[in-house]
Amino acid sequence: MTDRKLNVRERIDSIKAAFAKSGAGKKFRISYQVMWNIVLLLIIFGVLGAAFAGGVGAGYFASLVKDEEVLSYESLQQDLYDFTETSDIYFANDVYLGKLRTDLEREHVLLENVSPLLIDAVIATEDEYFMEHEGVVPKAIMRAVFQEVTNSATQTGGSTLTQQLIKNQVLTNEVSFDRKAKEILLALRVERFFEKEEILEAYLNVADMGRNSSGNNIAGVQTAALGLFGVDAQDLTLPQAAFIAGLPQAPFGYTPFTNAGELKSEEALEPGFTRKREVLHRMLREGSITQEQHDEAVEYDLTADFIPPAASALDRYPYVTEEVERRAAEILKFYLAEQDGYPKQQVLDSKTLDDKYKEMAERDIRQKGYEIHSTIDKELYDAMEVVKNEYASYGPTKTVIELNEDGEEVEVEAPVQVGSVLMENSTGRIISFTGGRDFELEQTNHATRSYRSTGSTIKPLAVYAPAVEYGMIGAGSPLADVKFTHNGWTPSNYVVEREYGIVPARTALAASHNLSAARLYGRMIEEGHNPGEFLQVINPQRIKQEEYGYRAFSLGGLGEGLSVEENVSAYAAIGNMGQYNEPYMIEKILDNAGNVIFEHESESKKMFSPAAAYVTLEMMRDTMTPIGSGRTAPGFLNFSTDWASKSGTSQNTHDNWFIGTNPNITFGIWFGYDKPSPLPERASVNTINLWANMMNRARELQPDLIDPSSPFQRPEGVVDRSFCSFTGLPADSACSAAGLVTTDVFTTAYQPDSSDAGLKNTKYVTIGGTRFIALDSTPDEFSSTGAVLSPDFAERMLFPYGGDASKLFPSDNSYFENLLAANSTLEDDGSAPSSVTLAVSGSTISWNASGSSDVVGYRIYSGNRKVEIRQADDTLSASLPNGTYQVVAVDVAGRESARSNEVRIGSAPSEPSESDDEDPDEDTAETSTPPASTPPSSGNGNGGNGNGNGNGNSNDNGNNNDNGNNNGNGNGNGNGGNDEDEDENEEDTPPPSDEEPEDPPEDETPPEDPPEDDEN
Repeated sequence: MTDRKLNVRERIDSIKAAFAKSGAGKKFRISYQVMWNIVLLLIIFGVLGAAFAGGVGAGYFASLVKDEEVLSYESLQQDLYDFTETSDIYFANDVYLGKLRTDLEREHVLLENVSPLLIDAVIATEDEYFMEHEGVVPKAIMRAVFQEVTNSATQTGGSTLTQQLIKNQVLTNEVSFDRKAKEILLALRVERFFEKEEILEAYLNVADMGRNSSGNNIAGVQTAALGLFGVDAQDLTLPQAAFIAGLPQAPFGYTPFTNAGELKSEEALEPGFTRKREVLHRMLREGSITQEQHDEAVEYDLTADFIPPAASALDRYPYVTEEVERRAAEILKFYLAEQDGYPKQQVLDSKTLDDKYKEMAERDIRQKGYEIHSTIDKELYDAMEVVKNEYASYGPTKTVIELNEDGEEVEVEAPVQVGSVLMENSTGRIISFTGGRDFELEQTNHATRSYRSTGSTIKPLAVYAPAVEYGMIGAGSPLADVKFTHNGWTPSNYVVEREYGIVPARTALAASHNLSAARLYGRMIEEGHNPGEFLQVINPQRIKQEEYGYRAFSLGGLGEGLSVEENVSAYAAIGNMGQYNEPYMIEKILDNAGNVIFEHESESKKMFSPAAAYVTLEMMRDTMTPIGSGRTAPGFLNFSTDWASKSGTSQNTHDNWFIGTNPNITFGIWFGYDKPSPLPERASVNTINLWANMMNRARELQPDLIDPSSPFQRPEGVVDRSFCSFTGLPADSACSAAGLVTTDVFTTAYQPDSSDAGLKNTKYVTIGGTRFIALDSTPDEFSSTGAVLSPDFAERMLFPYGGDASKLFPSDNSYFENLLAANSTLEDDGSAPSSVTLAVSGSTISWNASGSSDVVGYRIYSGNRKVEIRQADDTLSASLPNGTYQVVAVDVAGRESARSNEVRIGSAPSEPSESDDEDPDEDTAETSTPPASTPPSSGNGNGGNGNGNGNGNSNDNGNNNDNGNNNGNGNGNGNGGNDEDEDENEEDTPPPSDEEPEDPPEDETPPEDPPEDDEN
């Protein structure tokens, strides 16, 4: 350059010398002076014109920005750093899950965490004078203006990094002098307030970067580094940094991925690689890299560094992602409202406020870069998903008809769905859940968003625990399982014809009997209680207030029902000794600056007293025993812990439930079709099986959580009481004699009414298999000793619906064989019974039954001596020794019929001698009615007494013959049979736990899907 200047000067000097030699010097000087003056005038006019133009330009600039508000430092700071940033979600214990759904992914990064190579590449490419200028470069602006005015084909732009930041964050992308003027003004102001490093950091976080390997739109260098190369911004190589630095000029032209997440073709990738080489050239020119680094980076094949498509959090954990996002938005709604001075209750009471802040929360959760930490344990969630996916016994997939988006009917597959929730009792923390079988097929979260009929799982919550709380029952209190009809509603057990009579509350709950639960619920309502008040503590979203008054509610007759989450949370409250904790899935939320803006704090509310909760748990322990509806569970479980559980099946087996709680956790599961439809046979067993399989796997991973070492601890207010199992009252002699004294747990609030003991000792007779109370005049030989149920107690047991008191006695329980209802009386017809006709065959006599209805038995006479008796239900025959015999019928009042015809067994004896007639020991009195004989009672199955010589035979029921060998006038006591026919080898069969669906009350506007109890 210097040499060129010297040559020019030499050339000018040689020209001057040539002019002097030619004699033209004077003429030249005159001409020179004229020209110089003209030049000076032009310069003066040019300066004046430039000044004028500058003034005009300045005036024009001033007119463009005259209305622009002068922004403060705080306003500029908020605008510059108010860029959208994707929120991150975490499993429990800070285990990263992924990003929430968003239209533009962006992850904030500090400047100190950005590679110096990338910083140099951005400055060299976008603003080489960034470190020197004050926000604008005049030369660049003049060039850009000239190109704009002349409509030049080459548009180099004139924006510094500061101006680009202003355009992206404060202004719009509008192309106009007005926007440009404002941009310049704001850039100067930004440079005044902020350090270069702050400006550069903001720019690196807002710059558009095209698409990542999943096809999602991205912005910011950290998001680009992760989305294109799978590394952090601080770990980028030189070729990678150069490629990213070139993207902002044309993000979607240079991006290597399509919107489907596919790598572009080699030809389509070339523009981006060309831009990369341009960036490297500028870095070399600015001295940021060496020639060697430049050459290596240019030759490097960057295609090998592009990462394959990565599944998003929604793809990998769709149910978790959607549920966490929904709950976080709900929390943020109230947080944002509180920031504006609106308390939570005011938002709940105002639809306008609720809608406003809901929209704000849903926007912010995608743009504000929150950290959302959930309670879901990744290890347990993954394990339960594997168990769910591998389980093969859900039942058949059905085909249903649905309307598509065009309103056309199409066939859709409908598999059996599943929902489950694992919850910590002491906090309400949702540890894991199962949302469904296949998210792509059905997006409904069946754990939290599906509301279904509860079936019999409602019984502990709405029937038994409330009754215990009110002091009406204890664990072993007797309940009446007897049919009734109320306002057209006639519930029944699963086996429709079965009535279990008096059953302990624990058995009624464990076996899930319907009639006893329905009666107990009705009794609470009739006595002025509101058993639904306890369930209201959990604030069920889909239960209407009037539903608690429906009698069918006791059996699961709900309109829409409960979600799995709600049902499990109520059981968790019982497992937590009656203390309810609202279930939660969001542990805490942090803003993009790391500040905690929300953190969950568990707050317990009383649902039941500890004593009532414990007694209910004690009853629910029986569900997994042989008498319970969950008796198959122990066979599926590979560990044993203190489980208290309940099963449930809704009307027509549309829903199947199983929920179990132990001192640590509660786990509940539901099976059903999305469109209610009958489940297959053994659905309840299949549900329990999957429940157990999930618990087995969870215990393998976290035994201390799933299998606590200590059982439920008995709290204060729980006592053991001895009582009569049939009446529930303190045991008296009648109860003791019947062998019905037992012991069970009660709360101290339970105060039984002992004004009526319920049972009284009495005599009874058996006619046609039915027991009747004997009269005082009924001969003891035809009666047994037992107990009778008092009328007042029977009425109380059958309250409020009434019923057949005789059905209170369980037919399959030997304890109740000798018990009678007070109205079981045999009417005395007031006259002697009709006689019978006697026949003989060999050594056996037989006779017909008396025609009288009040006959209780028969006496067999030989002369004046009674030799045998027969109960009314015994065989009407007898094998006897030689002699003559007659038979009389005896009624309930003790009257005898006329003697039957006389028959003889064997040949007649020889004529007695005269001396024999004078035997002083023989009773010679002749009478048509022999004297009354009063044998001892045979109530315990003792045989009759034989008088005189010969054999005394006792046959109480026709099945057992006991011969007493009697000598002289001694009494021969034979051990007779039972008072009723009974197969002594028959095993006691527990009442089936299966129950029958029932119709709802017609007068109570029942739900469409009324309940039934559990099927096994």
